[in-house]
Amino acid sequence: MSHFSTLRTKVADAEVLTQSLRDLGISVRNDADVRGYNGQRVRADIVAVLEGEYDLGWSRNGDGSFDLIADLWGVAKKHNQTELINSINQKYAVNKTLAEVKRPGLQNANVKLVLQ
Repeated sequence: MSHFSTLRTKVADAEVLTQSLRDLGISVRNDADVRGYNGQRVRADIVAVLEGEYDLGWSRNGDGSFDLIADLWGVAKKHNQTELINSINQKYAVNKTLAEVKRPGLQNANVKLVLQ
């Protein structure tokens, strides 16, 4: 029986996700195995290699977004999974906004980011 959970996300930009993970000091692998309970593994497009025996992975859907795949129980043994996933999502949102602002036609836009 698999211990992996699959969660829908709004993440759709692989480059921004990878950069966001690296910004948070998390090692990233592409097209790699996500480690789970008792040595179980599942393949994902992007893998956040976490301290300990468990990882977070993202696999692209047909609609272009990514699903988060993880053994959440295992991740929670060593990490506060809510804080970890929230920090990744927040960093992704900031980096995605900054990437959009740098697009042609928006370079001169006056954008102020306020984080609470």
